[in-house]
Amino acid sequence: MSLPDGREAAIRRTVRQIGPARLALACGVLLLAFAVARAGWSMPLFGDAERLLYDARAFVAAPRVPQDERILLVPYTDETLAATGKRSPVDRAILARALTALDSLGARAIGIDILIDQAQPEDAELIDAFRRMRTPTYLAFATNATSPDYVRPWQEAFLRDFLRRIGNPAVRPAAIRIVPDDDGTMRHWPVPAGGLPPLMADALVGGASEPATRGAIRYRLPADPQRPVFAALPIDLLATPGAAALLRQQVAGRIVLIGGDISDVDRFTVPASRYPDATGRTGATMAGLEVHASLLAQRLDAAWDRPLSGWLLTLAALAIVAAAAATALTGLRPPWSVLLLGGELCLIALLPFVLQYAGVATDRLPAFGWLVGWTIAYAGAAAAARAVTADQRRFAQSALGRYLPRDIADEIMRDPASVSLHGEKREIYALFTDLEGFTKLAHAIPPETVARLLNRYLDLLSETVLKHGGTIDKFVGDAIVAFWGAPLARPDDGERAAQAALAMAHAGERFRREAPEGTPPIGCTRVGLHRGEAIVGNFGGEGRLQYTALGDSMNLAARLEAANKQLSTCALVSGPAVAGVTGTRFRPMGRISVRGRSTPIEVHEPLIDGDDGHVTPLTDLLACFDQGDRNALLQLEALAGTRPDDAALANLVYRLGQVGPGGSFVLQ
Repeated sequence: MSLPDGREAAIRRTVRQIGPARLALACGVLLLAFAVARAGWSMPLFGDAERLLYDARAFVAAPRVPQDERILLVPYTDETLAATGKRSPVDRAILARALTALDSLGARAIGIDILIDQAQPEDAELIDAFRRMRTPTYLAFATNATSPDYVRPWQEAFLRDFLRRIGNPAVRPAAIRIVPDDDGTMRHWPVPAGGLPPLMADALVGGASEPATRGAIRYRLPADPQRPVFAALPIDLLATPGAAALLRQQVAGRIVLIGGDISDVDRFTVPASRYPDATGRTGATMAGLEVHASLLAQRLDAAWDRPLSGWLLTLAALAIVAAAAATALTGLRPPWSVLLLGGELCLIALLPFVLQYAGVATDRLPAFGWLVGWTIAYAGAAAAARAVTADQRRFAQSALGRYLPRDIADEIMRDPASVSLHGEKREIYALFTDLEGFTKLAHAIPPETVARLLNRYLDLLSETVLKHGGTIDKFVGDAIVAFWGAPLARPDDGERAAQAALAMAHAGERFRREAPEGTPPIGCTRVGLHRGEAIVGNFGGEGRLQYTALGDSMNLAARLEAANKQLSTCALVSGPAVAGVTGTRFRPMGRISVRGRSTPIEVHEPLIDGDDGHVTPLTDLLACFDQGDRNALLQLEALAGTRPDDAALANLVYRLGQVGPGGSFVLQ
């Protein structure tokens, strides 16, 4: 196989660098992939998936045909059973009259999918009708040896004696034994069993089965949902004196199948049962009578799927595994790798459907095995290729993964030119945290306990930052500094940062509650979040560099974190930051003034889902108060009274009373 851009040489180089041990392991994985790709049908658990995919192919590729004018169904229906008052065995007098009518109307042949396996009062009338038949007629036959669950020895003896008593060469036995697959779905022609006459479908066309192995049943679907594939006349109609003569056009020259189309007897799941039928229902079953009709139609059409040989399936499995391994080892970069992967997977997924449409037997084609085998081979080869540069990747992860989220670190490793780590001005979301009372706590417990608690706390919060895609700037004692928007910016950085602020406050609360027994009380985790411009990049001396952010935005985020103490909140988000968030809900917490900044800033508190019913009235009342409506303050006090445990809301009402309409609270 020739690959462009020197990829063939790259594959050979990668294989050499993998080493003997890893190469042996990779070969083992590829052998497993080949086994799955070749033998998906016979592997545990895989068989169900293979059957599901085959049913999809059989349904999609099933021919849509007009009503078949060669075959007529004459069923006993639920209405027939209700009218006769006989359910099992069915009323044989109706069968006798229907046979007489069909014989007179010029049917080509008649097949009876009803076992006459025990005596009934109407037997004399039925035997008389059989003796007078001129139309080739085939009566259902089964043996105890081939169907022990349904036919007892005495029933078989009755069947043989019944045929002997008829004594008409035009009436002969035919096998009706059809066997569903292991999952109960009727997909395949029955394998001929010894001791049985020809199968009903073979007997009705007057020939032996051909070819020897016929494979899957080719079911057909109606081209017109209002006209089923096979026309049907209820047996009651043909047994009605005078009515039968009116049906000559529907009967003459057709092969007639008589049997049951009853709601809970002799019904089978077929591939189309997984999909909506003409009425829009799924799970519809097919009467055994219609299964025999489908076999008969396929026999008349000689519509046999061309089988796939074992060696061809073996070659296909080898090709799939080889393609997956080669794709993994080429090391193509997006978008070419995506196109190549997508193209291979589409080809593997669509090829079985194409073959089914082309009349090739796919009932043993391991389509699911192909997909899984390709995946295993690709994963195994890719893992072996990655192992070549494992040390380099570990070094890069240790250097970048300490402060960058995984997707950004991976992007830097894949394409260092895509990001810039030198100083540049960027708009970022800056976040500061602090653990209340930690300094006092550190003086009250042993140093080793301090270290253990602090490491656990910082791990918990760092994990939260990275989980939400943030960049960790630094640790300052128990405080964490992080930001979003650099070195790579994403459209949802604001939402990620807001969710991280809320999650860090909750994580700190969980850490506080789960502190070991005997630990002095731990305060809440306070969080401040602001959006603004900053200078980000690598800063430091020649001996040590740190990727960090500098500027007024970082300072304001730190001020917001500290403001939580005076505002009785745990997390504060500035107005500019809130403007960049789309999903998280906030409630306004008024305006504050901080040192070093002349302009007051609006602050908001993020809320968990379900705790935002008061936000709309709170926002409206704050707007009224800022416009000079003093009555709004009284309503705010009343709103705070409905939430007695909400210290932050009570604090807001107090501050508004101090600063007045349009004022801002000056932080101490």
